[in-house]
Amino acid sequence: MTKFGILVFPGSNCDRDVAYVTRDILKQPTRMVWHQDTDISDLDVIIIPGGFSYGDYLRCGAIARFSPVMQQVMQHAQKGKFVIGICNGFQVLTEAKLLPGALVRNRDLHFICDRSPLKVERTDLPWTQAYTKGEIITLPIAHGEGRYHADAATLAEIEDNNQVVFRYEGENPNGSLNNIAAVCNYTGNVLGMMPHPERASDAMLGSSDGLKLFSGLLDKIGALV
Repeated sequence: MTKFGILVFPGSNCDRDVAYVTRDILKQPTRMVWHQDTDISDLDVIIIPGGFSYGDYLRCGAIARFSPVMQQVMQHAQKGKFVIGICNGFQVLTEAKLLPGALVRNRDLHFICDRSPLKVERTDLPWTQAYTKGEIITLPIAHGEGRYHADAATLAEIEDNNQVVFRYEGENPNGSLNNIAAVCNYTGNVLGMMPHPERASDAMLGSSDGLKLFSGLLDKIGALV
């Protein structure tokens, strides 16, 4: 069994959606981790969910980055354990410098709530091994500050290191550089993505394209065990 921990900040609102996938669909032990908790040593995978942590005051993810639990998340990642940040969670990971770049205001300066086609760029990661390279999937997006940005040197490094995991296919909904929808760290154990895989993990909701991300990770951890 793989133990999932889902961080809960004041303002998180997608934590229960993720728990539904890990606990109810995948039948894995799942613990809700309050932002002031400092013991996550029992967990295999940390999920930083979407929402508006601390009301998105100052800058999205900027305050959450200093929560007590985030110091433990950084150590968790440094040990090679798995961390995923979804939407606001992606913003938190960039603020914590666990992932390169930043998420800034959408190109058209308004909140986007839609479904977006994505191209799978890598399938050699635990997160994406259940997909096929070049596969087009569709995931929901819901964000006001989802435009991926990085300076020219960082962007070149990301591309050279093959750290782009998903790209927006066709229309770029928010103006992200290079159509980037998701990136990982150099070693691949930390993933950040603006689209919401947890909202496309149950066929009852019209799509299960996102479920492969979670199930592929389970297969990888099972193989390691």
